[in-house]
Amino acid sequence: MNRLSTESSPYLLQHAHNPVDWYPWGEEALQRARDEDKPILVSIGYSACHWCHVMERESFENESIAQAMNHHFVCIKVDREERPDVDAIYMEAVQAMGVQGGWPLNVFLMPDAKPFYGLTYAPPQNWHNLLNGVRQAFDDNRSQLAESAEGFANHLNSSETERFKLSNTDPIYALETVEAMYRKLASRFDIEDGGTGRAPKFPMPALYGFLLRYADLTGDPSAFNQLVLTLNRMALGGIYDQIGGGFARYSTDRYWFAPHFEKMLYDNAQLLTLYSEAFTLTGNKLYKDTVYGTIRFMERELLAPEGGFFSALDADSEGIEGKFYTWQADELQQVLGDDYDWFAKLYTITPEGAWDIGHGHGRTNILHRTETNPAFADQQGWSAAELDQKLADTHRKLMAVRDQRIRPGLDDKILCSWNGLALKGLVTTYRVFGEPDFLTIALRLAFFINQTLTDQRNGGRLWHTYKKKEGEPGRARQIGFLDDYATVIDGYLALYQATFTESWLTEADKLTQYVLAHFDDPGTSETGADAVPDPLFFFTDKSGEELIARKKELFDNVIPASNSIMAHNLYTLSLLLERPDYGQRADAMLGLIQPLMTNEVSYLTNWASLYAMRVRPTSEIALVGPEAMAYRQEIDRQFFPNKVIAGTHNSSSLPLLQQRGTINDQTAIYVCYNRACQLPVTSVEAMWKIVK
Repeated sequence: MNRLSTESSPYLLQHAHNPVDWYPWGEEALQRARDEDKPILVSIGYSACHWCHVMERESFENESIAQAMNHHFVCIKVDREERPDVDAIYMEAVQAMGVQGGWPLNVFLMPDAKPFYGLTYAPPQNWHNLLNGVRQAFDDNRSQLAESAEGFANHLNSSETERFKLSNTDPIYALETVEAMYRKLASRFDIEDGGTGRAPKFPMPALYGFLLRYADLTGDPSAFNQLVLTLNRMALGGIYDQIGGGFARYSTDRYWFAPHFEKMLYDNAQLLTLYSEAFTLTGNKLYKDTVYGTIRFMERELLAPEGGFFSALDADSEGIEGKFYTWQADELQQVLGDDYDWFAKLYTITPEGAWDIGHGHGRTNILHRTETNPAFADQQGWSAAELDQKLADTHRKLMAVRDQRIRPGLDDKILCSWNGLALKGLVTTYRVFGEPDFLTIALRLAFFINQTLTDQRNGGRLWHTYKKKEGEPGRARQIGFLDDYATVIDGYLALYQATFTESWLTEADKLTQYVLAHFDDPGTSETGADAVPDPLFFFTDKSGEELIARKKELFDNVIPASNSIMAHNLYTLSLLLERPDYGQRADAMLGLIQPLMTNEVSYLTNWASLYAMRVRPTSEIALVGPEAMAYRQEIDRQFFPNKVIAGTHNSSSLPLLQQRGTINDQTAIYVCYNRACQLPVTSVEAMWKIVK
């Protein structure tokens, strides 16, 4: 076993038996490279990464290749989910080299950790040849490599503001700007199969969250239709586990049919929020069923005993991608008996199989649908209730068989940021559907974050990761990153507005103040004049490890940028706590981003959602009286994102609730805009008349 055997990351532990003399990222490896004047090989991946496993089998378990790696380099293995800061730096460096990024990411560094060459997957013979070639270049052309590495390091240290020519300007909120951003997005829509572009297709929750808000703001039917088309196709397609619930990471084709079968917490967490919100706008039962199925999956397969959620399930089982989830037609016939014919029609089963599972194992079936439940029930002459019962019975039988199969690997580390996303998703489902069980799971998760992932001895800072090894107590480690704070604050703010328990709002504000103190950029001045602060936050804590560059996360991807989530948080807190300084910071962040957002909205859709909110005044809703919670539940059943809600059964010192009481002992609803309030009303129906 190598040095990775003492690590907690499942991904690193997968490589603990490699003949490669792996180090985890840390000072020991970096110091050895400096002492021995050796180049460094950093190999970055994650446990659910299919091609990471392939490269391990082909190259890192190969004795002769491992010998070359050990002889020529100091070899470092990194779990990108455990160290997103390291991954972000070297991913950006590789992209600056003109290489398309991805994982496994393999980067060659000078002994001072500055990168000079990188690539993703390579077949074993190519990899072996490359190792020898890179080492020869290091020995024979050292000065040229050093010059190249210095250039990439300088690129990494250029500020995002400088690189994208951003400037501190006040945002100008205009409906025309939102419409222009939508038109840019719409030019990329696949109007036949949903999503954007061709293949592969990823669920992009921030993009469709923007479409929800845009459709609600403008009433544009094209936005609504594209949203519904995409959400329907995803929920009916093979990317969604039709019998077990939960979404795979992406579809390898344009039809949402054949997924890359790994299941990630961050996708499912965000899709809970998206589908729940979409239900409040559409009332589509498919979306409710999808939410309930996804929660069942998360609870069954990702929920840790401590209350947090594990990170991911692998795509592979028995070394074959998708084997756990796919079916032969004769197997389905044997399990389902008389139910096979209609089931095969609904789920597009063919005797020969529609998907090649690879590795010489022939073709098989991925369960996927083109018909909704109501449409199929009509075809069969059944009621909706009859079809629901038949589906429940057949799914139960198939799950019993599937549960006997060899399971995909589980990445059982708990990441703070992804659990923050899960908290927001679970709270949103509770707010929309009112299921007490959803709130119970959410509260357990919130207490786990607050008690286990929060370091009260060090200013209440967050830990990034938690892992329990067999026979040992669980351990939280790695100082938190900005995304940890951003997502947890967002989750706490949602939890306060769902429960009116003020301690969650207090915790959100404490974490926000920590971010302002430890992630802030005071700016620099080359002339000796006063520095101009940059409103964007660094990704790393100033008390964390110093790397070759300190980066800021600007662009929204499958997970929104931590800065865009923080801008949302600051705006919400500014209203709930009457903190104009928070609102000014959110405005400054949007003002800086606005020119880039109007040109590159595809990569800034979570920013665009906040911008769209600001086009109209935000409703500040205060509920006071014994029916405060019932009124909140009634309000949350409608799609109305441009609001904050505060509530109390009696009295509260919160700014929105101060000196406000019931009306003739009836629960009162106060609606305010920009801290100017309308006359209170005593029914939600009357409130909607004010709001609309």
